[in-house]
Amino acid sequence: MHAKDILIDGYSRIQEEVHAAVEGLGPDALSARPSADANSIAWLVWHLTRVQDDHFADAFGLDQVWLTQDWHKRFDLGLPPRDTGYGHSSAQVAQVRVDSAELLTGYYDAVHAQSLECLRALTAADLERVVDERWDPPVTLGVRLVSVLSDDLQHVGQAAYVRGVVQGA
Repeated sequence: MHAKDILIDGYSRIQEEVHAAVEGLGPDALSARPSADANSIAWLVWHLTRVQDDHFADAFGLDQVWLTQDWHKRFDLGLPPRDTGYGHSSAQVAQVRVDSAELLTGYYDAVHAQSLECLRALTAADLERVVDERWDPPVTLGVRLVSVLSDDLQHVGQAAYVRGVVQGA
């Protein structure tokens, strides 16, 4: 098994878990927050998808799906178009409301499709390419891909937890 196959498997698991976390939920459940400053399922899934979209686009020299496929217009969140959710205040988290689970999964699936195209074309040498020199040591593509994978899995796990809290209430 090659490294790219492991990454493809990992990112495909995120997709499965995103669907499991949101399918069958309505707008109120998706926007529910276990406490006043907690993140909602909608925010968690939107954020993990924005991060994946942003980081893959940057690392592979692509445009973000969020912008090129007009997802920013479909979501209509009133946030800056390139916002990914990093450092959001409680009020900004509350702005991330969606009308349906299908909007979240649709955007994730579009980002996932672009991500898979990138991953399928990877070579071992590509993983060594430096994509961010602001860190010491500089971040390689391989490290960036694993970082996004880790971050996304953590957030989708949080979304699954919030789903359990919301459904149990």
